[in-house]
Amino acid sequence: MLNKVILHGRLTADPELSQTTSGISSCKFSVAVDRGYKSANGEKQTDFIRCQAWRQTAEFVSRYFSKGKLIIVEGSLQNNNYTDNNGVKHYSMDVRVDNVSFGESKSAEGQASATAQTQQTAEPPAGNTTAAPAAEIGSLEDFEEIINDGEVPF
Repeated sequence: MLNKVILHGRLTADPELSQTTSGISSCKFSVAVDRGYKSANGEKQTDFIRCQAWRQTAEFVSRYFSKGKLIIVEGSLQNNNYTDNNGVKHYSMDVRVDNVSFGESKSAEGQASATAQTQQTAEPPAGNTTAAPAAEIGSLEDFEEIINDGEVPF
């Protein structure tokens, strides 16, 4: 059986770091992920997916990520159904995070924050998206061909 989730999206708020009574770090955050299609009226559709990381991963997310940053999350889907005091059953699904990665390069983050600082308004107009800068490919003159002798270098 397989239960694997991979998400690439933006944090909707700053991650919330907490600790259990036994001192284990936990971090909850939500990732906004665009769907691959638009609605009938041409608007983008977005899912807001709750995630929870533990231990070192939780501390890493809390330290290096903040609202609006692109993040790549790997984990598994976890069912968190519960019944409240009134007998009403609630259903929820969260991603139990195993791994996280930066969703954009440091230079792209720097350019995005510089652009955000120069804007007059705190929020961009609805429907306005900024494309990530294209990767630049340099020349291969700086590289030397390595002759394969059949041995692994490590």
